Amino acid sequence: MTTKFRLEKVEIHSTEGPVQYQFPSDLTVLAGPTGVGKTTLLELIKWGLGGDGQLAPVVTENVLDLSLQVSVGESRFRLSRSLDPQKRNNVRVTDLVTGERLRDHQVKSGEDGSLNALLMTSLGLPTDMRAAAQTGRSTKAGSRITFADIFTYMYVPQSEINRDIARSQDSYLEPKRKAVFELIFALADPELFDKRSEANTLKGMVEEASDHHKKILQFLRDSNTQSKEEAEQEREKALDSQREAEEQRTQLRDDIDPVTDRETQALRDLLSEAERSLADARSTAVFLGRQAEELSGERRRVNADLARLNRMRDAGDRLAQIEFTTCPRCMQALKTREVPHGHCRLCLLPDEAASTDELDQYETVQLMDQMEEMEKQLAFVDQQTQNARQLILDRQNLVRHLEAAIDTRTANRVSPRLQAYSDISEKIAASRVAQKYFENVLQQWDRVADLANVEDELRKKYERTVREIEQKDSELQERRRYIVGEISKEFNRVVSDLQIPGVKEASIHETNYLPLLNGKPFKHFSRGGGIVTATQVAYWTALLAVALRERGVPYPTFLLLDSPRLALNEEQDLTSGLYRRLVTLAEANSGRVQIIVADHALPAVYRKDYAEIAFSYAKPTISSVKHPGKGGVKPLGATAG
Repeated sequence: MTTKFRLEKVEIHSTEGPVQYQFPSDLTVLAGPTGVGKTTLLELIKWGLGGDGQLAPVVTENVLDLSLQVSVGESRFRLSRSLDPQKRNNVRVTDLVTGERLRDHQVKSGEDGSLNALLMTSLGLPTDMRAAAQTGRSTKAGSRITFADIFTYMYVPQSEINRDIARSQDSYLEPKRKAVFELIFALADPELFDKRSEANTLKGMVEEASDHHKKILQFLRDSNTQSKEEAEQEREKALDSQREAEEQRTQLRDDIDPVTDRETQALRDLLSEAERSLADARSTAVFLGRQAEELSGERRRVNADLARLNRMRDAGDRLAQIEFTTCPRCMQALKTREVPHGHCRLCLLPDEAASTDELDQYETVQLMDQMEEMEKQLAFVDQQTQNARQLILDRQNLVRHLEAAIDTRTANRVSPRLQAYSDISEKIAASRVAQKYFENVLQQWDRVADLANVEDELRKKYERTVREIEQKDSELQERRRYIVGEISKEFNRVVSDLQIPGVKEASIHETNYLPLLNGKPFKHFSRGGGIVTATQVAYWTALLAVALRERGVPYPTFLLLDSPRLALNEEQDLTSGLYRRLVTLAEANSGRVQIIVADHALPAVYRKDYAEIAFSYAKPTISSVKHPGKGGVKPLGATAG
């Protein structure tokens, strides 16, 4: 039983009102003359399924929204898409089984929550498969297979029906077309698609790694870089030279160690003692300096106290001579004031019985004694400071004398070896520089080896993947041969029944899955007399017939045909045979297939065998919008219906 895809209803919401069409029949014909909007309706169906349908001016100027009611697998959805440029990338989805409004789905297939993912999943098809090119030097993983690619096997547009099959003449689409054929006829599984993509990606990685490897090798050759073996030998020589020089330097260091005889040792002991004494003298000088600063500060404080006492005594003497006649504060007269005997006329306090001169004199004497004591201490500290400075000078002279004596005793032994020590040190440094240089060279060769290993690993992985693909292809070869053989038989039978002019034998190519007429590729056969259109109908109906017979084939068994009679002109026999084929296919598979045909001037003999939706200039497809008449139509193309 094939996967089911069925269009149930189309609703077009225009500025003038809604229009809807039901599709309950297995075979429906949209009938009417050129320019009434048959192609417009088919392109709107493609648009509603997330495609980039060609929208006629009547649509872009008048239609607001489009809704499709579809059955996909076990699901039923209402898909609503706005014509507004700001909203057209979102599709509103309603699950008609549960009645639930699902989240909006994106038209762009690469995004999460896309309409593509919803439709592919409902059809039971993976959403992450890629169609990798199987020939040539392609290193791309291939583009993702989407519902839009599946739809090329469900819709034969008017522009292609007398020209091409599934856009097979567009060579860049060849990998995608073949991959979709294999997918919907179960001639390849997701694992095989993944392996093909992986193989192409690995091929690119192998080429990149090989190119990088070659460029590095060429660079090393062009720069005259030593070989890896030569670099290793030179590095070992540099290491040996460094070890030898370090041994010589150690011996020289031992030879020029300071002399250890008794007199030299005694001089060093005296030097150490003199340095310690010098340090002590410097410490004492610092301490005495701080002490002198403290005494000087204390002396300044005592001087300030003496000055204060003198100012107070002088002020008292001066104020005592003043006899106040008015209050210095409120300026009231004091002469008439009654003052008790022995009291101050101003403050009315008793006069002091005794003078404070003796007390002031005592405090002054105490401060003078302190001043004298501090002068003595400062003189002593100054003397000690001079002694410390002299001691520092003496110890500095002693240290210089002892250092000179020690240098004199050791110079004769050390000096002759200093040049040799310097030469050896330079030799060690040169050896290290050489080692670093050759290590860098070896690192370059290690990089070359790493690149070679990477290239080798990638090549092995690529070859292993190719073998896995070949094994998988071999396993599927019998089924592929069987399915293609069945399609060839069915195709040949239909071509024979249609009596296509000049065709004696028809088959399907085993690898590109395209028609062969009399053993010649379809595109090289004569294209006159309706041959292309008749071959199209024979091909697509043969695919449907085999898909309906075979189990496990996910072909959607849905077909839109636009204007098959357009190129047949007066070929009445072909026209009759074409519709006879469509009617027979629909009747033999009731409820399992849906075919919708847009055409004009239908053969009367078969009209009872299919549902017909008739259009005219008075009743066009978008009937809510008045038709401008045959001469006023703005068609999609030169032959638009």
